[in-house]
Amino acid sequence: MERRAFLQVSGTIGAGLVIGFRIPDRRGVVPFTPNAWLQVDTDGAVTVTIDKSEMGEGNHTALAMIAAEELDADWSKVKVGAVPVNPAAWSRRMSTGGSTSVRTSWDILRKAGATARAMLVTAAAQTWGVEAAACSTRNGTVTHANHRLTYGELAQKAATIPVPDNAPLKDPKDFRLLGTRTHRLDTPSKVNGSAQFGIDVRMPGLLVASIERSPVFGGKVKSFDATAARAVPGVRHVVQLDGTPWTGTNGAWAVGTESGVAVVADTYWQAVQGRQALKITWDEGPNAALGDIPGKLAARAGEAGVTAKTVGDAATALAGAAKKIESVYTVPFLHHATMEPMNCTAHVRAGTCDVWAPTQNQTRAQEVAAEAAGIPKEAVKIHTTLLGGGFGRRLESDFVAEAVSISKAVNAPVKVIWSREDDTKHSFYRPATYNKLAAGLDAQNRPVAWTHHIVAPPILIKFGPLQNGIDATLIDGASDVPYAFPNLFVDQLAADLPVPLGFWRSVGASQNAFVVECFMDEVAAAAGRDPYELRREMLQSKPRHLRVLELAATKAGWGTPLPPGRGRGIAIAEWEPTTCAEVAEVSVAPDGTVRVHRVVCAVDCGPVVNPYTIEAQMQGGVVFGLSAALYGEITIDKGRVQQGNFNDYPMLHMPEMPVVEVHIVPSTDAIGGIGEPSVPPTAPAVCNAIFAATGKRIRALPIGKVT
Repeated sequence: MERRAFLQVSGTIGAGLVIGFRIPDRRGVVPFTPNAWLQVDTDGAVTVTIDKSEMGEGNHTALAMIAAEELDADWSKVKVGAVPVNPAAWSRRMSTGGSTSVRTSWDILRKAGATARAMLVTAAAQTWGVEAAACSTRNGTVTHANHRLTYGELAQKAATIPVPDNAPLKDPKDFRLLGTRTHRLDTPSKVNGSAQFGIDVRMPGLLVASIERSPVFGGKVKSFDATAARAVPGVRHVVQLDGTPWTGTNGAWAVGTESGVAVVADTYWQAVQGRQALKITWDEGPNAALGDIPGKLAARAGEAGVTAKTVGDAATALAGAAKKIESVYTVPFLHHATMEPMNCTAHVRAGTCDVWAPTQNQTRAQEVAAEAAGIPKEAVKIHTTLLGGGFGRRLESDFVAEAVSISKAVNAPVKVIWSREDDTKHSFYRPATYNKLAAGLDAQNRPVAWTHHIVAPPILIKFGPLQNGIDATLIDGASDVPYAFPNLFVDQLAADLPVPLGFWRSVGASQNAFVVECFMDEVAAAAGRDPYELRREMLQSKPRHLRVLELAATKAGWGTPLPPGRGRGIAIAEWEPTTCAEVAEVSVAPDGTVRVHRVVCAVDCGPVVNPYTIEAQMQGGVVFGLSAALYGEITIDKGRVQQGNFNDYPMLHMPEMPVVEVHIVPSTDAIGGIGEPSVPPTAPAVCNAIFAATGKRIRALPIGKVT
C-alpha cells in the first residue's frame, strides 16, 4: 500500500470527518484517485461509501463491518452510502463479480477504519491534554480516565488532524464485530418494502417499454407493421432497434441491442399488449439452422487443443499403465435465471443521460449508455439500484443500451422490462462443454497419469484474441486440478459457436468440478479405493483442501451406515483461494427420481467477516448448484433457445430442498470470496452419491431421471 493511500477530504464536505481512499483492482497500482469514502458525521453516524453492487450476497454489510471493526464504531449507527454515479471518475473499472468484493477490500477498509480511529483519538487527546496512547476506543466513543467523548462530538476537530501514515491495525484476537453473527443492514428495507430494485424505479412522465427481439441469434427485422400495436390504449411509441453491437475501451463486451421492435406505453401491460399486436417479418440470417450443440462439440473432439497444463509425460505414463480408465463428460448451456429479470430505466436529455439499473458493471454500463446517447461518458450518471440476483448476467449491459436508445428516440424517461421469456431466450449463457478424460494406474493401483481434453466455445473471445489460444475461464478447475498426479496433461480446443456467452456463477469451475470430481471417483473405483481416502492421499501438498475435505467427511459421518437405498458422495473445489468440500446423501426412487436428503458443506475462506452471510451464501450456492445439476439445460434448435420460463427451465422446489449443514474452517490463510465456492462441488457430490446408491455413473448433465 503506497503512502498516499488516504486523503482527508472533509474540507469539501463541510462537516464531520471524511476520508477518501482507493480500493485497488486486480490490475495493480494505478494513479491515486479516491473511489471510496469513510465518513463520521457530527451526530455519530458512520457512512461507508464504496463502488460495489449489492445483489443479495450481503457484501455491503460485510464491507461496512470491516471498516467499523477497525474504527470501533457503534454498529447501530453504521450505514452504507449509495454507489457513486460516475464510474469515469475512477482509476479502475467499477464492477462487482468473481466473489472479489471482500477480498479486494479487506486490507484497505481495515486501514481506513484504523486511520479514522487514530484521527479521532488524536482529537480527543488534544482536547483533554493527554497522550493519545493513553486513550481507548469502544462503540463509537473515546475514553481516558473519567473523560468520554463520542465520535460525533470529535468529528469536526478530527477533520483538522493530518492524516497519519500507517495507523496500527487491531490484532484479530481483539475483534469485537468481525467474526460475529451480524444481521444485515439491508434487511429492514427489504422487509418493509422501501428497498429499491431496478424494477421499482418510478418518476414523473415515465414510460414503459417491452421489446420483441429476433428469435434467432443474430437475426434482423426485415419489416414490421405496427398499426394494430399503435391502436392499443396507452401505447405511445413504436421504436425499431437495429441490433448495433456496442464497443468500449475493452472492445466488444456485449451486444448493445439485439435487433427488434420496442413498444412504449404508459404501463407495462399496455406495452406487452401492443407488442403482441406487432406483425414482424424476420431476416433470420445464417444461424437459423443452428442446433445439435453436443454433436457439434463431439465432432471436434478429435482435433488437437492448445496445451493448458503439463506435468511429466502423461502420454508415456498412460501407454505404460497397468490399468487405463477413459470417460467422456458433457455439460449444457446454462442460464442465470435471476429472480428479477433484466430491466433498466434511462432518461436522455440534451447533453446528459441518467441511468437507473441493477448492474454489476457500472463502468461498462456508462460506456454503453454514452455510445447509445451519443454523448461523452462523463455526461452519463449510473444510479445503481439493488439487484434481484446477478450471478454474472448483470455484468453485461445490453439492457442498458436498450433503455438509453429508446429514451433518446422518444425524448422521455423509459423503463425497459424484460419478461421471464425474454430473460431466458436472450441471455448470455454458460458454455456447453465436451470433456474427454483418461487416467492410468500402475500395478499397485496407484494413479500415475491424468489427461483432460476440453472442447468448448470460449467466453473471452469477445474481449479480443485469446491469449496463447487459451480461454482461462474454460480451464479453471481443470488445469489446476489439486491432486498430485505425477503425470498430467490438460488441453483446450476453442470451438467458437454463434451463441452469446457470459460468466455464470463460479464460471469454469462450475462445470470442471463436476467433470474432475466425478472422474476422480471413477479412478478411485478402478483402484479399489475409498474415494475419500484416495483424495486425502493425493492432497497432502494442499493443506487448505485437505482441511475442508476432512471436516466435511467427519461432519457427514463418512463411512458410517446409511438408511437403505441411500448413498454418499464427496467432492471438493476451489474458487481461489476459498476451498469448499461437500458430502451429499442421495436416494433414487424406482421411477428414477433423484432425492437429495442432506448436503454437508465445509468451507475455508480465510478470516471470517460474518458467519451468517457465509452460511447463507453456502446454502444458496448449494440450491443454485442443485437446480443446475438436476434440471438446468438450455437447448438450441433452428437458432432458437427452446426454454422460456420455469416450466421448462425449472428451479429446485421447496419440498425438494435438502438439509444443508455449513461448517466454517477456522483459518488465517488468505481471505477469499464466498458467493461462488459452494456451487462447483454440488453436482459432483450428488452424482457420486448416485453411483454409491445405484452403481450408475452420471456423465452428462442435467441428471434428470436416473435409468
